[in-house]
Amino acid sequence: MSEPTGLHGVYPYLVSPIDAEGRVMRDVLARLVEHLIEAGVHGLTPLGSTGEFAYLNTAQRLEIVEVVVQAARGRVPVIAGVAATTTRDGAMLAREVMARGADGVLAILEAYFPIAEQGVEDYFRAVAEATDGPVVLYTNPQFQRSDLSLPVIRRLSAVPNIRYIKDASTNTGRLLSILDETEGRMGVFAASAHIPACVMMIGGVGWMAGPGCIVPRQSVKLYDLCRAGEWDAAMVLQRKLWAVNQAFAKHSLAACIKGALETQGFPVGAPLPPQAPLSGSGREEVRRLLEEVSSL
Repeated sequence: MSEPTGLHGVYPYLVSPIDAEGRVMRDVLARLVEHLIEAGVHGLTPLGSTGEFAYLNTAQRLEIVEVVVQAARGRVPVIAGVAATTTRDGAMLAREVMARGADGVLAILEAYFPIAEQGVEDYFRAVAEATDGPVVLYTNPQFQRSDLSLPVIRRLSAVPNIRYIKDASTNTGRLLSILDETEGRMGVFAASAHIPACVMMIGGVGWMAGPGCIVPRQSVKLYDLCRAGEWDAAMVLQRKLWAVNQAFAKHSLAACIKGALETQGFPVGAPLPPQAPLSGSGREEVRRLLEEVSSL
């Protein structure tokens, strides 16, 4: 299979290490970035859902992007999460993360009130117009009040730099519909709610998800097997790794990944209040799980 172009592969959703005084723990985050790059990940995504973007102020968000970009040193693309409730703020944040060296943006619409389809489309167009880098649309019906419909996705796929989508629904058939609707103009990334190998089988380009932070080497191995068309071996590995996705779904997102990283020696701290940290039993469950997959 030919070498893929553009964004592809494993993009871990990074946690946001914040101390009790609200300061970004720059050294911890930089060390995590180094660890993930050494494990072979293809890119990094700060300020995704696992990055607790909804609990961070603008200064914290921009500092996190700055730290990740500096630590990555151009070795892998940094696709920074941009989330806002207003179109103006979304465009502003896109410009700001790009000014700090991000290679592209993961565009997220936060909505307190439901937004009509035209408003949703206008928001993502404005974010894309604010940057000349690639834009990944993010849709998660479980958390968002205003989802991206297939007609809107089809129209947005005609915007020159909107080239990818991460759909975090649990409907794998919807991913196939997106691929059909966009006729090759848009690459699809899997989320933790999907079975990554299955998404690769239908034409996906990789996956963006929190579990990639705690099993980066195994995630890259799975991607490589899929790219090589070694589906039998890929599914053997996928079955063993699926338990990580299940734990991620069972426990709150940031709590699960932060708790797991703590057990791996990264003092990333607890999720930002009022979120609760991973429980003692949850931490033990995750520790056992990591031991089971460590040799894969």
